[in-house]
Amino acid sequence: MLTRKQHELLCFIHDRLGETGVSPSFEEMKDALDLKSKSGVHRLISALEERGFIRRLPNRARALEVLRMPDKGGNVVPLKAPALPAAANDIVELPLHGRIAAGTPIEALQGNESLAVPAALLGPGEHYALEVSGDSMVEEGILDGDYALIRKTDTARDGEIVVALIDNAEATLKTFRREGQMIRLDPANRQYDPQRYRPEQVVVQGRLSGLLRRY
Repeated sequence: MLTRKQHELLCFIHDRLGETGVSPSFEEMKDALDLKSKSGVHRLISALEERGFIRRLPNRARALEVLRMPDKGGNVVPLKAPALPAAANDIVELPLHGRIAAGTPIEALQGNESLAVPAALLGPGEHYALEVSGDSMVEEGILDGDYALIRKTDTARDGEIVVALIDNAEATLKTFRREGQMIRLDPANRQYDPQRYRPEQVVVQGRLSGLLRRY
């Protein structure tokens, strides 16, 4: 049997995946379960993983897959196996638009290079890639030198990791939140402070949909 919090988290992840195809952030999970810190989320995720209810997908930020769910009677029901991923040779060339700061905003770069990405890592919509610079998103599994795969959009919900263009000159990768009349961009590293801007200063240029890491 799952604990109440484990069951709540499993259902929340399952529902969010069904709605958007993207795992919720740790901050969203913390808020949904009314936990005091992300460490509680990490413990619940680890417990669900150990018991075979979920698994983490490698080389992708925030990527979780729900393997089975308890039914109303408490019985564990395996979920239907997902469709096979695209063939290994099914490669998409994404525009590579320079480096994006995961710390202090840096000048937004537009390059002419491209990045070969397995199609299985991408969802629907138009995408581009950015090389991550900095360490302020490490607690979301986003490391310096990773390639962030970004789905183009100009809107975002609270808790989503976005590419935000600041004052039409600087770009950064942060978790998007509305705070009263301001926009708050949150890092995922306790050594960094949130950044606050007026709404007219911030333009959302995409949402994180995947991560590519080279070793």
